[in-house]
Amino acid sequence: MSPQAHPTMLNLAGHPLFDLNPHTLTADERTSLAYARARLIIRSYGLSFTDVLTFSPKFWDMHLDPVLPLDIGCFTIIAAHVNLTVGTIARHLPRRLDLVPLVKSLLSLDTVGVYLLSERGHGLDAFNIETTATKCNGGYILHTPREEAAKFMPATTPAFGVPKVALVMARLVIDGEDLGSRFFIVPLCDARVMCPGVKSIRLPRRSGTSPLDFSMTMFDHVFLPDNALLGSSVEASAGSRAIWWDEVWRIPYGSMTVAGPCIIGLKHVAYIGAQYSLNRRILAHGAEPMPIITFPTQQWAVLHALASAYVLDAWYRSVIPIMTDDKVDHAVKHGMAVVVKATACRQVIQCTREMAERCGAQGTFDNNFMARFEADVRGIVIAEGDVLVLCIRLFSELLLGRYELPLPPASDSPFARLAHAIMDEHAQGLAALPGGHRSAAAGYYLLPQAERAVTALGHAMALAAARSSRAVPAPLLAVYEAGVVRAYSGWFAESGGVPLAAQREREADALRAAVGGVARYAEGLGVAEYVRASIVGDEAWADTVRQLVAYGGESERLPAYSAAYAVPEVMEARARL
Repeated sequence: MSPQAHPTMLNLAGHPLFDLNPHTLTADERTSLAYARARLIIRSYGLSFTDVLTFSPKFWDMHLDPVLPLDIGCFTIIAAHVNLTVGTIARHLPRRLDLVPLVKSLLSLDTVGVYLLSERGHGLDAFNIETTATKCNGGYILHTPREEAAKFMPATTPAFGVPKVALVMARLVIDGEDLGSRFFIVPLCDARVMCPGVKSIRLPRRSGTSPLDFSMTMFDHVFLPDNALLGSSVEASAGSRAIWWDEVWRIPYGSMTVAGPCIIGLKHVAYIGAQYSLNRRILAHGAEPMPIITFPTQQWAVLHALASAYVLDAWYRSVIPIMTDDKVDHAVKHGMAVVVKATACRQVIQCTREMAERCGAQGTFDNNFMARFEADVRGIVIAEGDVLVLCIRLFSELLLGRYELPLPPASDSPFARLAHAIMDEHAQGLAALPGGHRSAAAGYYLLPQAERAVTALGHAMALAAARSSRAVPAPLLAVYEAGVVRAYSGWFAESGGVPLAAQREREADALRAAVGGVARYAEGLGVAEYVRASIVGDEAWADTVRQLVAYGGESERLPAYSAAYAVPEVMEARARL
């Protein structure tokens, strides 16, 4: 069984909004297109508030749609809008029927929902935000006390003809007492202008990524009615982290959902790299051109991407039931989301970078997907919680025994034994350190190892899930295993019973066994009709060239150099030499 799209998924590949070539558009035109695509996807799936609140199969299908990696700007709109904004509001609907019209507008994307939590001066330290909502007669006064307290960086401009409303996290102040942070529903703009007292400062474009109107958002004594407060005004105190985490309960699910398009995007990368490597031919030692997939270095990049796409896809789908099971502790769900996000994002970035390099100069161009996708995934690494910080917290909690994750037993495989060994070693080391887990010594001992330890857990879980699902061909499983051995080579050489020479031989055997199935594995990814890269074949390349701007001249001779084309400052500098 191949990791094809779920049967209930829609086929949006041929829709004009996705068949359009975005590389002929300006950044603002592409941003406008991202909003149009987001509306198309949300209306096509037709999620109800119950779908969002309960994480129905339709909810996950949308987050795994193969069309999403084509425009991560579009997915960024959807992720914050559906999971964070609609999901947070939906929990309050049974006792807030006045919010039903807003939710209906959000579910059709007539209004875009924005989630304003973090501030420029605080980042991940969102518990200590400075934005205030002070109780007054008939409502609240929402205010940004200084520039560092500006909300950063959700897209809040009115530049693209879409009304926007935000969930704004602010410190609730009543009679001079800080009662902790709450969410407030705040209109930001209509289809043309910002609401009174709300300022959106558009940020520079992020290098190489799918464009969006990311912004800093500030509030200047904005009056909000009483019903703008989403929750209760009396149930928490300023120091209650438990209540704060209950307010932002959708974020752990967000860590899981943002990993989905990364994995689907890796399918695109693997398909592009496989087709390019099968079709690109060079003259080597003989008279006949040979495909570059002949070379082991090319085989590694292609097969490692294919194997990772298959394995991560099977694992991700196996974790979804855990995330939606009411009997599973919330801390375990959060921990699993962190493991999935950290493992998937790092694996996707590694495979994408390797594959793009093996596609030569063409792999660096935006129209061939990979370079842009890598930049987009780097943004996702930070979105919904920075991977490194999430791993540090999770690693510490697991070592302290606060809860356990469903890790395969050490006897399950050498990779499960690796994961258990890393955790046991650091638990013993932590116990021997003076000062406990908050000491400076513990910081140097634990923090640099946190992400590496968490991803070891992820690889063990992923391989166990892939074997159980039977969705991953055995030769690709062997390639994925070789990749894990390569990443943790020292442990396998010292403690895993696999010397370096044996590691290299196993890797070579895995490549030899899998390379003959590259074309079949690539087709099994189920993304061929979604891929828009120009290097997958001659027809795609010819179509791209037809759309490029061409320059030509009527004369066979080049015109003489004209000073009219020179930059004046340069000409003056030359004259002084």
